[in-house]
Amino acid sequence: MSLDRRRRIHFMSNIYFGMSIQHYFLGLLAVANNIAAIPLYLALIQALTSKEQLKLCNIATLTSFLTMIISLFTGMAILNFFEISLPAFRMAGGILLLRTGISMMSTNKETTESAIESPSFSKIISTAVIPIAIPLTTGPGTISTIIVFSSTTSHDMSKHLFLLAAILIMTLVIWLSFRYAPVIAKVLGATGLDVLTKIFGLITLALGVQFILTGILNAFPRLAVSAPFLTSARF
Repeated sequence: MSLDRRRRIHFMSNIYFGMSIQHYFLGLLAVANNIAAIPLYLALIQALTSKEQLKLCNIATLTSFLTMIISLFTGMAILNFFEISLPAFRMAGGILLLRTGISMMSTNKETTESAIESPSFSKIISTAVIPIAIPLTTGPGTISTIIVFSSTTSHDMSKHLFLLAAILIMTLVIWLSFRYAPVIAKVLGATGLDVLTKIFGLITLALGVQFILTGILNAFPRLAVSAPFLTSARF
């Protein structure tokens, strides 16, 4: 076997098998974090009892979890149905992540300060689903990320379980973030929340660029040989 051929196989193996639970979790943490949703969430729970706050937290978290699970188990089937190639979807997902990252880095408080005046509890529940859970916590960027990740698990059941475990851990992080949102806001303050959102926005931007690079390399594998510094890509 030629050296170029071995290097190409090694590169593809890194993409498909080089993932572990921490890689999946960190990728999800960048795109499925609910820091951007906390200001709006705090505005909604101000007039609620402790029991209602817990219910709101559970509903928002459950919606996010179902969004991730549905993306995991049906994402590739949808791509196959519409005959969308994985490299094309990687690049499209990367562009979407770029947009999400830019949006996170340019957030302002105007949208969260315009909370609904004296909303009914049913209206609050609706708001917990949209826009708090979707798209502020698990939006199109999260969906595309999970679909891209799931494409790397079809060759190895253990990797599929790693991704599922990462989703479960991410769900717990989301629940804790909502449940203790008042404490997080008090500790970080408005400035701290804004800075943290921008940090995650930068990570999301970098993840989007990596998705695009990997999509290009999958579509044109010879680039992996001519540009070996790009073969360290894991996404």
